[in-house]
Amino acid sequence: MSYRIVIIGSGNLGTRLAIEFHKKGFTIEQVYSRTRSSANRLASKINTHYATSPGKIMPGADIYFVALKDSAFDEVLPHVPIEDNLLVHCSGSISLSSIKKYSKNTGVFYPLQTLSRNRHLRFAKIPVFVEANSKENQNILLEIASKISGEVSVLDSEARLNLHVAAVFACNFVNYFYTVASEILKRKDISFDVLKPLIMETAQKVQIMDPADAQTGPAVRFDKNVISTHMEVLKDFPGYGDIYKKLSRSIFNYHKNR
Repeated sequence: MSYRIVIIGSGNLGTRLAIEFHKKGFTIEQVYSRTRSSANRLASKINTHYATSPGKIMPGADIYFVALKDSAFDEVLPHVPIEDNLLVHCSGSISLSSIKKYSKNTGVFYPLQTLSRNRHLRFAKIPVFVEANSKENQNILLEIASKISGEVSVLDSEARLNLHVAAVFACNFVNYFYTVASEILKRKDISFDVLKPLIMETAQKVQIMDPADAQTGPAVRFDKNVISTHMEVLKDFPGYGDIYKKLSRSIFNYHKNR
């Protein structure tokens, strides 16, 4: 079945979804962004119309996909003429019930991946989790998800929130630690590139091992001499020492109690 789709949001997620849906033959009637440049950039990529005001979002679409930051939902959605058509958000942390005030037909479409606007990924390998307020709406989302991904599952709001928290630890926090590592290396003019083989091996090990079994380093055995030496280095980096100390203690306690 062909669905007339509106994408609300033109950031990283909205852009990648719109492009992927377009590639798979879905009809994207319109995209929305509060900035004209962003809206026009995405609309031109998929040859469609755009709006920069919520009140100008077209009525009568079959599905409205919301790819906004969570805090923007209540700013934008009250002004969108959804008219009880299927309203679908793409957030990992917002419950399905939180959007029921905007439509009688609601769903969630959550791709589990870090997405960048200009970085192309094989969507077929990205897990997509769906949820809906009726079996009919769930089947619609499963149908759409299966067109772009080979890894599609139904997941309720509570489980999805736990998944989102886990993803923050596995992706966002880890990426911040790369930033911390880069800042420490810059102090001695060492390229971040020297860490890339280590990063790759660490990521590859957890493909075949339990993460806890892959853990190495001074914190596992709480090597006080090494930790103390590292803390001396981190005195030159405000805040990093506190992070190092808390994480080292947490790693040690975890492995001590396994």
